[in-house]
Amino acid sequence: MVQVALPVDSLPQTPSGVAEGAAAAWITRLDFPLAGSETGPLAGLTFAAKDNVDVAGMPTTAGCPAFAYRPVEHATVVRKLLAAGARVLGKTNLDQFACGLNGTRSPYGAVPNAFNPLYVSGGSSSGSAYVVATGQVDFSLGTDTAGSGRVPAGLNNIVGIKPSKGLISARGVVPAAQSVDCVSIFARTVGTAVRVLQAAMGHDVADPYSRPLKLATQPFGKTFRFGVPSSLEFFGDGLAQAAFEGAIARLRELGGTPVAIDYEPLAQAAALLYESALVAERYTAVRAFFDANESEVVEPVRGILAQGREYSAADLYEAQTKLQALGQQAAAMWSSIDVLLVPTAPTHYTIAQMQADPVVLNRNLGAYTNFVNLLDYAAISVPSSIRPDGLPFGITLIGQCGSDWQLAELGQRYHHATGLTQGATGEALPPAVSIPALCPHPNPPPKGEGVRTVKVAVVGAHLSGMPLNDQLKERGATLVATTETAPHYKFFALPGTVPPKPGLLRVAPGTGARIALEIWDMPVEHYGSFVSLIPAPLGIGTLELADGSSVQGFLCEALATQGAQDISHLGGWRAYIASLAKP
Repeated sequence: MVQVALPVDSLPQTPSGVAEGAAAAWITRLDFPLAGSETGPLAGLTFAAKDNVDVAGMPTTAGCPAFAYRPVEHATVVRKLLAAGARVLGKTNLDQFACGLNGTRSPYGAVPNAFNPLYVSGGSSSGSAYVVATGQVDFSLGTDTAGSGRVPAGLNNIVGIKPSKGLISARGVVPAAQSVDCVSIFARTVGTAVRVLQAAMGHDVADPYSRPLKLATQPFGKTFRFGVPSSLEFFGDGLAQAAFEGAIARLRELGGTPVAIDYEPLAQAAALLYESALVAERYTAVRAFFDANESEVVEPVRGILAQGREYSAADLYEAQTKLQALGQQAAAMWSSIDVLLVPTAPTHYTIAQMQADPVVLNRNLGAYTNFVNLLDYAAISVPSSIRPDGLPFGITLIGQCGSDWQLAELGQRYHHATGLTQGATGEALPPAVSIPALCPHPNPPPKGEGVRTVKVAVVGAHLSGMPLNDQLKERGATLVATTETAPHYKFFALPGTVPPKPGLLRVAPGTGARIALEIWDMPVEHYGSFVSLIPAPLGIGTLELADGSSVQGFLCEALATQGAQDISHLGGWRAYIASLAKP
């Protein structure tokens, strides 16, 4: 489950700071940023990855130095983002083993709130939220099992997308509770988060919980019904309660009609995550390490994981059945609402308060988050207001599985209606963007300007008439040229690929051949979703053509070609396919 390949020989005792002279505990930077494609849909954007997400060559600690390992390959999501043009700058601090919602459960230090350092940042994706809120990266990756991709967003005035389960591959991510884990996205605007989601999503057969999902593309509309829990708990925080009442009023102004819903089935489902045999999945995720190194795990994480040993298989089946029953009860609300509205977090605590009462106060922060993944919903947290005490307040919009684009569209409408600035940067929000999946035919460009496109070369299953060619056509791509590579490439038939696919590998001049290819022109807005479909060991790189020019196109990792059939002499994939039909 966790790939341990190379020993970690130089783990820092505390992550290096991001500000001169500061004892910051939220990011460890790469010596040299890993750059992606120069022409992809995310070109020019920088990001950081939560330190339970593998970045090749950089230690993955999951907030526990004794657990650390150095992966030799990127997590699937990191690879996709690099292929789409983003640059990764480093890894971010987290609640150890992604177990917590507050950002104080790390031996590397507590991550402060971006608006007031005395307050918690929210967790477990604490560092990922902080570096986005303070403008150090354009976006970041978190994970979300019980709210870790939403609570830090709400407490730091940024956007947090918690996608439908299985929409983004979790391969190369240290699991917390694997069956409900999601890779999440933080950004200062919904528009940026959506661009990242398009590049990151896609079915990955190497992830046992990944799945092909069909996302709804019809917006909720100018009028919609939003659910509000009939009873709400703010734990004595009157400022948070007033902020949520303001959020209800704003959604009304946007065309929404509030509908009271029974929150009890959702609350009971949320309680099962830590108060039933379901907690055994957290123990299972790191069982071998935990059993041998329990003393290396900080409290209260140690106590939470240890609970998993106490349950039997029968206990687990009983808890799962109870969860299914609660899911059936909760599902009734969708007949009367389009979307559910909740506070992202019902209150805000200081770091000192959290450390004095770490279990109860952490549970309070998750009052409106824990049930979402358990019941297979999608969610987006967006900024709502700045309270009179200067702390951010966020709301979360929750929808059924597959409602990701719908939530993003409504979330952007709401965010732009607030008049807030971006994170803690003080920068004004940019103009709202068309959510690409909802608006495949955006407004025409200004006079004299064409639709921005990117040229991509295909050599195998995406060629005209081949099994995957529709992936190009569905995105509005058009064939513009048929040509060949420069004579610097080897061409292989990759074994075990479905449908059959080739691998193109650049080699030393004079040792390769010219390989036939097609060049397609694709709208930039759809390029990310195309790249997200490319499975390992394939990827997008720069190809040299026969005329000396360059274009983005399919390349293959060298390791995958070892033992594969060399078909370079045939000069192309069509010739190879034709050769298979010969007697």
